[in-house]
Amino acid sequence: MATVNLDEAEVSLHNLLERVEAGEEVVIVRNGETVAKLVSVPKRKWGERQPDTLKGKFVLPDSFFDPLPEEELKLWEGG
Repeated sequence: MATVNLDEAEVSLHNLLERVEAGEEVVIVRNGETVAKLVSVPKRKWGERQPDTLKGKFVLPDSFFDPLPEEELKLWEGG
């Protein structure tokens, strides 16, 4: 794991990102204190679906399927 100071990171961000893409982790420090850690993220095709990503995160109430009130229905229909 490489450690760079903030000034160096600002100047060479492009190079740091290339190193991270190659699998290296980079820690950025300011005044000797760690402020950030750059790590790669798994590559994914844009728009690729991930089934069950939200499974168990929320519950859709039964009332979701109830008909809309007349006033709201008119607004949706442009009236």
